[in-house]
Amino acid sequence: MAATDTTPGTGSLPTAPAAPRLRPEESRVVWLLLAAAFVAILNETTMGVAIPHLITDLGITALAAQWLTTAFMLTMAVVIPITGFLLRRFTTRTMFVAAMGLFSLGTLIAFLAPGFPVLLVARVVQASGTAIMMPLLMTTLMTVVPPAIRGRMMGRVSIVISLAPAIGPTLAGALLNSFEWRWIFGLVLPIAVVVLVVGARWIHNLGETTHAPIDVLSVILSALGFGGLVFGLSQLGAGAGGTGADAAAAAAASTTTLVVSLAVGVLSLGLFGWRQVILQRKDDALLDLRVFKSANFTLSIAQMAIMSMAFFGAITVVPLYLQDVLKVTPLVTGLVVLPGALAMGLTGPVIGRIYDRWGTRVLLVPGAVVTSGMLWYYTTFTPATPVWVIAVAQTVLSIGLALSFTPLFTASLGSLEPRFYSYGSAVLGTVQQVAGAAGIALMFGVMAAASAAAAASGADSVAAQAAGTQAAFLTAAILSLPLLVGAFLVRKPADQIGAPAEGEFAAH
Repeated sequence: MAATDTTPGTGSLPTAPAAPRLRPEESRVVWLLLAAAFVAILNETTMGVAIPHLITDLGITALAAQWLTTAFMLTMAVVIPITGFLLRRFTTRTMFVAAMGLFSLGTLIAFLAPGFPVLLVARVVQASGTAIMMPLLMTTLMTVVPPAIRGRMMGRVSIVISLAPAIGPTLAGALLNSFEWRWIFGLVLPIAVVVLVVGARWIHNLGETTHAPIDVLSVILSALGFGGLVFGLSQLGAGAGGTGADAAAAAAASTTTLVVSLAVGVLSLGLFGWRQVILQRKDDALLDLRVFKSANFTLSIAQMAIMSMAFFGAITVVPLYLQDVLKVTPLVTGLVVLPGALAMGLTGPVIGRIYDRWGTRVLLVPGAVVTSGMLWYYTTFTPATPVWVIAVAQTVLSIGLALSFTPLFTASLGSLEPRFYSYGSAVLGTVQQVAGAAGIALMFGVMAAASAAAAASGADSVAAQAAGTQAAFLTAAILSLPLLVGAFLVRKPADQIGAPAEGEFAAH
């Protein structure tokens, strides 16, 4: 029932109840975590543009340079599943200092790296900190933010996860025009150190901790399972292209590595799941799988996995299409994706408020339609497509994704009991990482195979690359079709205190 204003002289006028608010100390923690996540994601997205420079400056092969990205992904895939346990075992402040300390240390090592081996170690150290940061942010938000305003707070998270990847490549491209590659890390380092020092001073502990011992066997199985899966997927299409005996041998070796890695990964994941079912009976699981007892969480995670596969796969192919087919510079490539990222970030808070008021379907259904529709439109790109058309298409796709990510984040974690928030955040991060890796690997594999087939039929290099990117975009478009069904199934959790249930009218 609406509150009544009885102030003398004003009459008796109905007024809306005040919206829930965070305490100042809680708000400070959230903003510091958002800043830390922004810095970590910004760093993660700069490496793609820098790889051609690293190949030249360090005198390494393209395959070796790719390990700077693969090692980062592998580390993330190994560490993220463990964060569910770590966030319950250690305090908020301890985990923040550990995450930003590792990230800052890795950035310093990268800035000072004399060669490729040290730089590779630096990327692993950086990834160890980055892997902790996003689950820590999500778990903290779910712990301190009242259910009625979670959507708008998740909208702020969407600003971080959309603006940082857009600014990263553009900033890297601008820096590399005037400075050597190490200054990409030199720019990030002081920002990371400032966030670390301020956070260590101001972040206080939130929630309660447990004292359960860590299960070493679960850690090993998790590393072999998720690491094997991501590494195996990274080999997909690695041997495609080329001719002759050497190319055939490389393809055979790549196929063997892929099969063995995926087999080890799947078997280890099976054993990992069995181990968690046993341990969770005593609340000692490394990754508590009881989160999947919530149908809404499971549906949200499935929707997120499909979207991550299609989106991250397609967004990785777009820069290659722009540079290899349309022959634009890395700086122009970064500028093409910038408007979409800005639109995604700026609409995040508005979308969050819509979620708080009206729930998921009003966002997810149009989001799925726009996302799938634009991916199908991507299949029409040719060597003659104007750059501005791609920029507009990328912007529309980003808006479709913005309509989906915020409600999926909020609905998935909001469907869990508070004691499972840390595990839910770990599952969410793991699924995004593995699904994104799968999407990227699949698109690269399809693109390489289609390009090789076109070249074998007599097409020139540009036409062959165009054929490859079209095949990759077609794969992403097909993957997006289940989103149209899932958008109708995910619901707003029933615990939105002060907000209407799904499908009900929100009174002003």
